[in-house]
Amino acid sequence: MTSTTMTSTGNDMNMLVEKLAAAVAESIRPSIPLAIDLWDIETIAALLKRNPQVVRERMACLPNFPRAIRLPTTKGRAQPLYSAKEVVDWAKSYQEKR
Repeated sequence: MTSTTMTSTGNDMNMLVEKLAAAVAESIRPSIPLAIDLWDIETIAALLKRNPQVVRERMACLPNFPRAIRLPTTKGRAQPLYSAKEVVDWAKSYQEKR
């Protein structure tokens, strides 16, 4: 291999790495602090290791489950969102005592 070929291959590799890094950076969502994050039913279901239908029909309707937040929309009722911190606190309230 000549030095020109090695430089060209190195440049190609650098460009590929930069493109890959840019693609990964675009696909990663920024982390939102738990204290201000809003979760939908599917996210809560993943946290609680339950089916979303179980969360929607059997848990979210419990009187002590955190109240839904419904942001305004121009098309009827908005999807319910829940304070992430309140959901975690609610789940922890069921931890067995020693």
